[in-house]
Amino acid sequence: MANQLKKTANSSGQGLLLLFGAILVIQGFGSAITEAGWDTSFGVAGLLRAAHLPEWVTLLVGVAGTALLATAARRHYAQKRAARRP
Repeated sequence: MANQLKKTANSSGQGLLLLFGAILVIQGFGSAITEAGWDTSFGVAGLLRAAHLPEWVTLLVGVAGTALLATAARRHYAQKRAARRP
């Protein structure tokens, strides 16, 4: 029973990592590409411009999202590997 609860908590946390990672990647890199190509900002980039932060900060948001996605993937494969062990 405790193992079942632990498994549910881990998959829920992993799902949140995936969700927030995807949001940050899309907002960060998407905003940077939109700004560079069409000279307009949306979402995170718009908020960061209003706060008078440098343009490269949107790229940092995308990198943070990539790090979250990598962490979620690493946890997923570690759990898979642990489940295979006898």
